[in-house]
Amino acid sequence: MLGVMPTRDAQRLADQRGLDLVEITPNAQPPVCKIMDYGKFKYEESIREKQARKAQKVQKVKEIKFHPGTDTNDFNYKLNQIRGFLKDGCKVKLTLQYRGRENAHRELGEDVINRVLEELKEECFVEQAPKTLGRVLGALIGPPRKNGPKPQPRPAAPAQPGGIRISVS
Repeated sequence: MLGVMPTRDAQRLADQRGLDLVEITPNAQPPVCKIMDYGKFKYEESIREKQARKAQKVQKVKEIKFHPGTDTNDFNYKLNQIRGFLKDGCKVKLTLQYRGRENAHRELGEDVINRVLEELKEECFVEQAPKTLGRVLGALIGPPRKNGPKPQPRPAAPAQPGGIRISVS
């Protein structure tokens, strides 16, 4: 850490060492800069971004279809499928389609979806409550959320008039 100094002095110091003056956090007061090799900095940044993309997990959405007349054995089989999808970390879209005269008794379909949600209430998180769109009743559930401690905000650095904060790497 070289402390707070005027921008021209920092640029002169970087030129003497044959390095670049790189602004790290422009929104800070005063802005934070480092004296470093900019090419090396960009290369390391691209490596970090590539590793972050590699570690990123893509959320898949699986769909399980029901009908108001879904029998007990079929219902239990589909519940086991949903449990497997949730263990794999996938979201599950529950759809129930009304056909023909089933439209007259929509409460039967709502009972099926509510029964699924009741059976899985300990194993999932309801992201979208059951909602009817035309002839389809749909809901979206996902794996249970992890309740970890929330990160505490860091206090802002005291503002110093004029210049920029410099460190050498």
